Amino acid sequence: MTAAQDAPGIVVLERRIERHELARLVGAFFGDMVKYVVDVERATIAIGGELHADAEQVLLDEGSRQQDLWGANYYPGRGREDCIEFTALINIRPSQGNAGMEVQDAAVRDGMRALTYALIGEGEPL
Repeated sequence: MTAAQDAPGIVVLERRIERHELARLVGAFFGDMVKYVVDVERATIAIGGELHADAEQVLLDEGSRQQDLWGANYYPGRGREDCIEFTALINIRPSQGNAGMEVQDAAVRDGMRALTYALIGEGEPL
């Protein structure tokens, strides 16, 4: 886990986030959720910040490719089935077959879900 140099409040995850750190990020902007961006190819997540675009930029600066980055929101305490919302402005990519804010590709969603469960959590309460 590394803190992004130029984007305070955004943390890049390569291993499971500590519960206290997740609680800090959830409380920093929204109180009930945290925004995050998944690099489905590099199996990393940038979590935190006010905008998905901020976390996206952190991953781009670390070598990710834009076409591999997808945004979502994580809601602790909602349980495994309801903790992920696959919606972000950065997901609007008609050239990749994703015309709206919600991730449409089931395989991409499955990859995002697996990384979310492994690196953030499965909707457990904080």
